[in-house]
Amino acid sequence: MSKTALTHWVLTLVCKDRPGIVHAISGAIVKASGNITESHQFTSEDTGRFFMRLQIESPVERAELEQKIAQVTKEFGMDWELDVVGRKMKTLVLVSKAAHCLNDLLFRQRSGQLPILIPKVLANHDSLGELATFYGIDFESQAIDSPEDKLAFEADLRKLIRSEEIELIVLARFMQILSPEFCKEFAGKIVNIHHSFLPGFKGADPYAQAHARGVKLIGATAHFVTSDLDEGPIIEQNVVRVEHGDSRNHLLAIGQDVESKTLSQAVRWFAERRVLLDGARTIIFS
Repeated sequence: MSKTALTHWVLTLVCKDRPGIVHAISGAIVKASGNITESHQFTSEDTGRFFMRLQIESPVERAELEQKIAQVTKEFGMDWELDVVGRKMKTLVLVSKAAHCLNDLLFRQRSGQLPILIPKVLANHDSLGELATFYGIDFESQAIDSPEDKLAFEADLRKLIRSEEIELIVLARFMQILSPEFCKEFAGKIVNIHHSFLPGFKGADPYAQAHARGVKLIGATAHFVTSDLDEGPIIEQNVVRVEHGDSRNHLLAIGQDVESKTLSQAVRWFAERRVLLDGARTIIFS
């Protein structure tokens, strides 16, 4: 007799905390012949909200599993999402001229290290076209030199997001500020990376400024994009210690490496549905 095929699901739940949540959702999964293979939960003392991420193996069809879960989610007023573990998330990458973050994302996608599918790289310069082509990714550039250009760029961006069914937008050193309207429309779906020198070293060549000031730590922050520049909920941060003998170019190389790793980690957690929003901060079930 052949063994019944199992589908591995990932389920995320968010609601106001109250007794009985874990018991209720576990019971619903049992009714769907499900087996919980991974479980994380957290209650925020600040907001009183309950967060949960489960991985479930079940032989039933998606509709039946959703029906069993919905009985509980309605009772507890839950926001919830159900997906297949390891499904590649449709991801759009925006870039300018810096290549390091884009190269890392494209390499990790091709090597299977990131569960994402990048249908296109969109840029406001044509500098990185050859890099995208090397990885077999469609590339499009559109100059942004005026407010009218930005409106046109964002209009085209919206069309692309709809046509490609984009689920995640990654700003891989995209040196443009998105409009507040765009940030609000895609809140919780845009991830940015920046160096750790902000707000101290703004403008051009921050690593030269850092070298001149003798910094001892270099880091990077990956965060969600909001209308408040570089102040969205933080997903991941890393830091590396440097020494007085490190040249400006060495600092730049270290900084680019930590930026790439930090962004890739944030993208991986998001694509694996391990990032949940709790107001101005994130819950990471790593």
